Amino acid sequence: MGVNASPATHATKNWGVYLMQCADGTYYCGVTNDLDKRLAAHNAGKGARYTRSRLPVEVVVFSGNCLTKSAALKAELQVKKLPRNRKPEFVRSLSLCTQAN
Repeated sequence: MGVNASPATHATKNWGVYLMQCADGTYYCGVTNDLDKRLAAHNAGKGARYTRSRLPVEVVVFSGNCLTKSAALKAELQVKKLPRNRKPEFVRSLSLCTQAN
């Protein structure tokens, strides 16, 4: 991720998986521990390369229930393997990222 946070922030915030819809209708999935900051970075053109040419982006769903960055990354990988129509519901269903462990 292009957005850095202090180590103290990592220890106090849960990680989560987010699904954004780009201006062209495609989805972008990622992980963060600060959704507002990450959304602002994407819309400022400082997020992922994929979203830079597809601005603006908006959050479709966010599950901030992952206890660790590792769990969030594992859940993100699962989301990316799903067909488009199943992605939002899967992210909504994440509970402490247990499906990803």
